[in-house]
Amino acid sequence: MTSPYYQLQLKMLEDIAGFIQLSESVATAGQPTPEQFLAIKTSNYDVVVNLALSTSSNAIANECEIVEALGMQYVQIPVAWEAPQLADFECFLEAMKEHCDRKIFVHCAANKRVSAFMYLYRRICEIEERDRATEAEAQKDLHRIWVPNEVWQQFIEKTLNFYLKPN
Repeated sequence: MTSPYYQLQLKMLEDIAGFIQLSESVATAGQPTPEQFLAIKTSNYDVVVNLALSTSSNAIANECEIVEALGMQYVQIPVAWEAPQLADFECFLEAMKEHCDRKIFVHCAANKRVSAFMYLYRRICEIEERDRATEAEAQKDLHRIWVPNEVWQQFIEKTLNFYLKPN
């Protein structure tokens, strides 16, 4: 049985737009409000990875300062919505690898960039058993947020081909 405190924390996280708990150690969402970062911290997340641009319409100008003031590490990998790049995904892989032993909260403006990156991460990487997903599970979580448009579908296919091509 879970405690009322845990249930309250989970409810606060679920109030973040597009929130998905992918595993014990990884959750994703759209842009949290400044107040919601406290719920992220009290839910024991250690790292916040932001894939949105600082110029996104709902970006928080001082997000890094808010996150770091709460004692979490902040990583921003700005991914252009109209032109995601393999280099962006490689930076994301490095951040996930660097913090693989910590709880990570990954967000962007609407959880679309993140859901695509997490789909790729879960398909491509040799990751901890607790974070591993089948192709069907990874696709289901991606489609909970959206069905990628042409730009993002091409990016996904290009990235999968790059990483999963036969040697």
